[in-house]
Amino acid sequence: MLKMKAFVMMGIGKVGFTEKPVPTPGPNDAVVRTTRALVCTSDIHTLKGAIGDRQDLTLGHEAVGRVHALGSEVKGLHVGDRVAVNAITPCYRCENCQRGFTSQCRQMLGGWRHANIEDGVFAQYFHVNDAEANLAPIPDGIADEVAVYTCDMMSTGFMGAEHAAIPLGGSVVVFGLGPVGMMATAGARLLGAGLVIAVERVPKRQEMAKRFGADVVVDFTKVDPVAEILRLTQGQGVDSAIECLGAQTTLEACVKATRPGGTISVAGYFGEGDYVKVPRAEWGVGMGDKTIRTGLCPGGSERMKRLFRFIEGGRVDPSPMTTHRFRFDELETALRLMATKEDGIIKPLILFEQ
Repeated sequence: MLKMKAFVMMGIGKVGFTEKPVPTPGPNDAVVRTTRALVCTSDIHTLKGAIGDRQDLTLGHEAVGRVHALGSEVKGLHVGDRVAVNAITPCYRCENCQRGFTSQCRQMLGGWRHANIEDGVFAQYFHVNDAEANLAPIPDGIADEVAVYTCDMMSTGFMGAEHAAIPLGGSVVVFGLGPVGMMATAGARLLGAGLVIAVERVPKRQEMAKRFGADVVVDFTKVDPVAEILRLTQGQGVDSAIECLGAQTTLEACVKATRPGGTISVAGYFGEGDYVKVPRAEWGVGMGDKTIRTGLCPGGSERMKRLFRFIEGGRVDPSPMTTHRFRFDELETALRLMATKEDGIIKPLILFEQ
């Protein structure tokens, strides 16, 4: 039996490398040899126990690579193909998928399989269910280290913008300019927002927010962000707010900064606590016609193809978010930096052997 190296969660707060068998694909599945991966803040939440304790679970959900093996029933793909796999890999057959909620495949959050309900992608090889639906061949003009951003950051950030119901020429605020917030900003611009406000305190991220389409950047350490957003919108509030941090304070600010009839789109990961609270008065005591929309990014090869078009057409280049590069055997260092946000880190790229 072929063996491979994998980076696993050994319990809450504990990680390390181990050896595992190379996966074997089922009839409809595939196995991918990893070439590039990204570390996500969601990996940090998982390690802290946000989705419960996990033992010997391979971490990671953002990776690209080459097809190593295909199931007997898979058509249209070939061993050796360069492919990207969305962080969400639905079955497309269950009731939730047929209802249109593919990210909630079979159960709540069930479309998120890698590093949740099955081994993730921080390994030399990883398994992909329902390969025809979830493997997306990477266009020749897109490098692996760029394509890997379609797996989660672009898909999730754009989802945040899509769910925000931004009217053409409307106003939108993005709270939290991490990688998802950057892509939500780019997505808001692509969807036709007339005014894009970013709320962020870190100078490097402020500069990058403007690069991705923010018209105004508000530093919440210098001004009250809600008051400033109201000032910028002549006291009306924004049409749409996108929460990309997963924090009580930013959710409250989104509700307060959104005008009646507006939409609050939640793309952040609320990794702590048992409840989140909504400010009663600014919510219109339950009658303010303010919609709070949550979501987990949709998966599937069609979604990935659409994201590739933005990169191929030069409309979005996510690669400036790669601030650090690490070899696979340095993954623990990358994870630590992602947790502490030291050294100006935004997104660490993990390099696997070719």
